[in-house]
Amino acid sequence: MATSIGPVPYDRDGVTAGIMHFGVGNFHRSHQAMFIDRLLRNPETYDEAKSWGICGVGILPGDTGMRDALAGQGLEYTLVERSPDGSTAATRIGSLVEYLYAPDQLDAVLQKLADPATRIVSLTITEGGYNISDDTGEFNILNPAIVADANPGAAPATVFGIITAGLQLRRSRGIAPFTIMSCDNIEENGNVARRSFTAYADLVDSTVASWMAEEVQFPNSMVDRITPVTTDEDRNWVRDHFGVEDAWPVISEDFVQWVLEDHFSVGRPPLEIVGVQVVEDVRPYELMKLRLLNAGHQALAFSGLLAGYQYVHDGAQDPDIAAFLRAYMDREATPTLDPVAGVNLDAYKDRLLERFSNPHVRDTLARLATDASDRIPKFLVPVIRELRARQSPVPLSAFVIAAWARYAELVVTGADLPFADRQQDTIRRRAADLTAEPLGFLRNPDWFGPLAEDEGFLGEYLASLAALRANGLRARIRELLS
Repeated sequence: MATSIGPVPYDRDGVTAGIMHFGVGNFHRSHQAMFIDRLLRNPETYDEAKSWGICGVGILPGDTGMRDALAGQGLEYTLVERSPDGSTAATRIGSLVEYLYAPDQLDAVLQKLADPATRIVSLTITEGGYNISDDTGEFNILNPAIVADANPGAAPATVFGIITAGLQLRRSRGIAPFTIMSCDNIEENGNVARRSFTAYADLVDSTVASWMAEEVQFPNSMVDRITPVTTDEDRNWVRDHFGVEDAWPVISEDFVQWVLEDHFSVGRPPLEIVGVQVVEDVRPYELMKLRLLNAGHQALAFSGLLAGYQYVHDGAQDPDIAAFLRAYMDREATPTLDPVAGVNLDAYKDRLLERFSNPHVRDTLARLATDASDRIPKFLVPVIRELRARQSPVPLSAFVIAAWARYAELVVTGADLPFADRQQDTIRRRAADLTAEPLGFLRNPDWFGPLAEDEGFLGEYLASLAALRANGLRARIRELLS
């Protein structure tokens, strides 16, 4: 055993929940919950922070695993931060003080939402969790889960139904509404959350929808920390290295960033004291991160998987793939970005490549590729659309789309490759016969909108798809960069 971890150094019995968080996963626990823990650790901010503890809420069947793991250890957990140089810091996090599982405890969740002490409801429900079309930007009112929730008298089961029901209770009791704070990787995530929740509310109670539109704040934010899935190997490593038996520790990189608009309905924690950048306009930071890091992750995922790698750091350390990533960032992503105050973009991109190459985080390419049908339309397609609107070529972005299509084609034809996507049936259909219909993958307006009719983009996509088939990944990358 190399070292030990001290106990949580503050009185957790004195901490009450002012935040309800939907989607307690590894990212939330390495990011937002860590920042609240920092406030609680500081003797100068403890008294103010102790009313901003977190009540986690699960709504999906898979959330029971996290519930049970955390319940067995008093909702505490171990956060391990690993630097590229191999140095490690471990902390016992105690800011999560309650956990409710909505399918079994719906009334308790609703009463908690209606409690005046609850002032922020935060979300990490994934990029695809907002039920918004990437092409039209509209809320899908025909989603069967939404239809079921909107039936009069139905017990709500979706995040939209549950949170709206909580707001209905607050309004009926004359209690000011809480802030809804998205922490997902979506451009203008607060505005997207506003569209989703008000559109749902309009289905069930137009007066509540109007009240929400006028009174509920939805701050935009940019969140950043690479946090892989926890494995049994991680659990054993934490036990052997720190002497801690933890059913669900979190392993993350040492880098963390949170840029948050200062728009809140009934107050917020003093997050700026612990390193959060509280600003009036998050958009420049948001576009920088989404189009460089998140889109870069998609480029790395499919390039690395096609090259035969398992781990992110192995793909990022491959000279051809690293050169391609930097070229994408410089040639195609950067021209779509606004200046970011206080940020040197070249240094930011250098740091991204260093972070991707960190061998101690052991993030997997399969995790990055998961739900690409949600991620690529939100991270990469906006870059393509903006450049094509200027009639600029996009050969590197088109290559990423072609690599995704080629990877899907290999999966469909029986290759033993990791594949997990909420739209996997659609992907399989689109990739089933790319030899006969190479444009079939693009004929999905929810993913690509009008790009399927853009002759310039189509030519670049088809050239990369054909080259990947004929000569493989490495030859095509070198051709594109030559």
